[in-house]
Amino acid sequence: MDLSVLVLLCLCGFLRGQETTDPISLDNCCKDGKERGQESQDCTSLPLISDSTTCRIAQEQCCTAVLEDNICTSGINMAKDQGSCDALLSSSTCETKTAKTCCECCLLGRAAQERGLSCDLTLAVWYQCGLVSRACCVDRSPNSDGKPAPAAGCSQSCFNGSCACLEGYKLKANGKTCEDMNECLLGSHQCRGGERCINTLGSYRCQRVISCGTGYELTDNNKCEDIDECETGTHNCAAELECQNTAGSFRCRPRVQCGMGFLQDALGSCIDINECLSVTGPCPSGHMCFNTVGSYTCQRHSVSCGRGYHLNTDGSRCVDIDECAGPDNSCDGHGCINLVGSYRCECRVGFIFNSISRSCEDINECRNYPGRLCAHKCENILGSYKCSCTTGFKLAADGRNCDDLNECESSPCSQECANVYGSYQCYCRRGYQLSDVDGVTCEGERSLPNTAVCAVEEVQKICSYSGYKICNKCKKCTNKLFINTVVLSSSSRPRVDRADIIRCVKSCQPNDISCMLNPILSISHTAISLPTFREFNKPEEIVFLKSPTPSHLPHMDSPEIVYDILEGNVQNSFDIIKRLDHGMIVGVVRQVKSLVGPVSTVLKLAMNYVTNGVVSHRNIINVHIYVSEFWF
Repeated sequence: MDLSVLVLLCLCGFLRGQETTDPISLDNCCKDGKERGQESQDCTSLPLISDSTTCRIAQEQCCTAVLEDNICTSGINMAKDQGSCDALLSSSTCETKTAKTCCECCLLGRAAQERGLSCDLTLAVWYQCGLVSRACCVDRSPNSDGKPAPAAGCSQSCFNGSCACLEGYKLKANGKTCEDMNECLLGSHQCRGGERCINTLGSYRCQRVISCGTGYELTDNNKCEDIDECETGTHNCAAELECQNTAGSFRCRPRVQCGMGFLQDALGSCIDINECLSVTGPCPSGHMCFNTVGSYTCQRHSVSCGRGYHLNTDGSRCVDIDECAGPDNSCDGHGCINLVGSYRCECRVGFIFNSISRSCEDINECRNYPGRLCAHKCENILGSYKCSCTTGFKLAADGRNCDDLNECESSPCSQECANVYGSYQCYCRRGYQLSDVDGVTCEGERSLPNTAVCAVEEVQKICSYSGYKICNKCKKCTNKLFINTVVLSSSSRPRVDRADIIRCVKSCQPNDISCMLNPILSISHTAISLPTFREFNKPEEIVFLKSPTPSHLPHMDSPEIVYDILEGNVQNSFDIIKRLDHGMIVGVVRQVKSLVGPVSTVLKLAMNYVTNGVVSHRNIINVHIYVSEFWF
C-alpha cells in the first residue's frame, strides 16, 4: 500500500497538470473514491461524479488504496489478536489473499521480536511484507482508518499513515527521516568466511581478507589467481628436467620423451600404456583387444547377445531388436513403443500394461468400481463392460441406467393391467377375481366389498353437487378406463386392485362468482388395497401423484407445487413427499407405520398450486384404502 500511495500521489500530480478545466477538482474525485472505499463498494463500478476520465481514474485508485489498506489492516489485526492466519486459508479470493499476506508477514515480525532478532527483516521477501514485518516487530500497528498519510513529511516513503524506508535504510527517532543501515554492525550481511564486510550507502560489499594460499596471488578485483612458477622462474627443477606449470603449483618433467605406447611419470620413467582400456577402443567391432608392451593386438571373437538384442548383419556387435516392427508386434494390436533392449505397450482404453508379462491385460471395471458404473448389473467384457437390468426394467439410452419396463404394452393380463415400477399388476373388472394360480387370469364372479361399492356411490353423490360434473365415468378407452391426472403405483409390490377411478372437474355456470372463486379445480376418487405387513422395516411407497407441469425451478423444496394430507391419516400412518422424476414433480404417498387390518380409511390428498404464497388452485384426490387382515 505504501508504493500504491506514492504512485497515486504522482498520478494526481500528473492528472492535475493535464486537466485544469474540469469544474470538479481531482482532490474531490479522490475524496469521493476514498469515502466509497470506506463503505467497501466495488471500486471498478463507482458512480462517476464527473464525465472526466482523469476524475474516474482518481476515484477508482483512491477507492482501491483504501480497500487494500483496510484488508491489510484486518490481516495484521488477526495476527496480533489470534496469533494465527488459519482462518484465512478456507477462501481464495483476492481480498483474502491480501489479508493472508499481511497476516503472515506480521507473524514473521512478531517471531523475530520473540527470538531477539533484528526487526529489519533480511529475508528476500516482498518489500511491503518487510514493512509490515518491521511494524509488527516494533509493535507499531498500522492505522486502521484506511486514510493514506501524506508523503510530503517522509524522506523516502509512506505506509498506512507511517513513514517507511527503502531497503538498506532505517527510520530515525523522529519517525520521518531515513538513515543508512550498517549491515556490517547489525550482522545482517551475507559475507562468507574469509571475507570482510564493508558498509556502503544503502548496502554493503564483501572483501577477502585471508591469503589465497601457496601457488596463488590476490588480484585487484579480490580474486585468487594461479602463479606460473615456470614463467616467473621461481621453480626448483634441475637442469635435466623441465618445468610444467599446474594449478597452484608446478611439475618437473624429464626432458627425454618416451616412445609411442608409453607414458612418462614424474621421475622420467616410461610406463606402458594399456590401449585396450581407452574409451573408443583400438580394435574394430567384433574383435577383442590384448595389450602388449608398448602396443596391443586384436583378435576376432564370437558375440553372444542378451535379451532384447541380436547380432548385426556382419555379426560384429549386438543391436537392439525392434519388437514394435511389423503388424504382428509384441503388443497384440495395442500401441507399441520400442525401447533400447526392450519395449513398452500403450494399451487401449479398458486395458492395463503388465510389466511382468509385458502384455496388455483387460481391466475388470465391474470389480474395480462396484456399484458406480451400472444402475443394476455390470458384466465385464474384453476392454470394457456392459450394463444390464433386472426383470421389469430395460436399459436406458445412456447404457448405464435402467428405466421401468411397461409390461402392460404386451398385454400379459386377461383383463386389466396396471404397470408399476419394476413390475406390473393384473386386476379384474367388476364381477371377476384374479386367479391365485397364475396371477394374470380373471375367473369366476365375485361382488365388490360393500365399502368399495359405497365409496363409488358416495363419489357420485359428491360430484353431483352444483358446480361440478362427473368426467369419463365408466368410459372405455382401448379396454382401459380413461384417467389423465392421477397415477397409482408401487415401488416394490403392486397393490392397485381397483379400476374405478372417478374424477370430477369444475364446471361453473355463467355469473356463478362463488364457483369461480373456489380454488378446487378437480376431485378424484380411487380405491386401493394393502396387506398387513408382517415385517415393516422401511416406508412403503403406495401412490404417485404426477404433476402435468414440468419442473423449472432449481430446488426440490420450491413451494410452487405443495402436497398435503388433509384428512384420513389414521394413526399418522401415512406421509407425502415431493420428488423430481424425469423432469416432472411427483408427490409420493408413503405408508410409514404398520397397520393391522382389517382397517379402511379415506386419505384426502391435496395438490396445491401456490403463486406468490397464495394457493391459486387445488386438486383433491381421495384414496379409499382398505387394509386386509392378511399379509398377502
